Amino acid sequence: MVFQVGDLVTRISYNHDVVFKILNIRGEMAYLKGVQVRLYADAPLEDLQLYVREDREDEEDFLLPETAMRGDFFYLPGKVLHIDADQEYLERCLKFYKKNKVMAVGKKIKESEIAKQIRGLLVEYQPDIVIITGHDAYYPKKGGKEDIHNYKNTENFVKAVKEARKYEKSHEKLVIIAGACQSNYEELIKAGANFASSPRRVNIHALDPAIIATVLAMSERNKEIDLVKLLSRTKYGASGMGGIISTGMMYVGFPR
Repeated sequence: MVFQVGDLVTRISYNHDVVFKILNIRGEMAYLKGVQVRLYADAPLEDLQLYVREDREDEEDFLLPETAMRGDFFYLPGKVLHIDADQEYLERCLKFYKKNKVMAVGKKIKESEIAKQIRGLLVEYQPDIVIITGHDAYYPKKGGKEDIHNYKNTENFVKAVKEARKYEKSHEKLVIIAGACQSNYEELIKAGANFASSPRRVNIHALDPAIIATVLAMSERNKEIDLVKLLSRTKYGASGMGGIISTGMMYVGFPR
């Protein structure tokens, strides 16, 4: 079978678990990027199979219950600053926010540069929720999962979280959602994140951070969020995302 850059494929040896887009082909190797999952990979062409997209697959199409406006009240949802190292995933998340009526600003910044730029962005946009994400990976051959140096970008995310916490120390005033596929969850939480990936070092869906941010942004301020229920809305539940009990970020007023 002849494959081309841009084709959607799955890997036979991984039982077709993840849908990828072919970014490049060199010789008999294809370089891949997850369509739904924040993951880069490579595979022999002989291990690939073309994938046919179904008519209704975009998670961006579903609306979260919190977006329903009620009665004669008016609503001021929390504002989101979404910092992402991947332009495609950023655009998907921004589309998701728009569908769910969440005020969001998106910035594409390389993982290694986020810590240097985040304070200026926080000052400029004054968000209630900030997302720090992109790509990550845990390399078990380097050593144990506790060592931050055994990850592709966790150290960069940790530095960015710490810079955000220098700007706002309160977890209630600024919610931080950090990490990507297989990130060191414990170190991100210790650095000051409210929510982080990945407790079981699994991959996460491209929209997982946006789902958590949207629920918080569209839930009434000072009302405690059901943490278990919130995490269950993400692709892999508490295996992929975890965090601390938090409250909503939306003001409610009357009359409309």
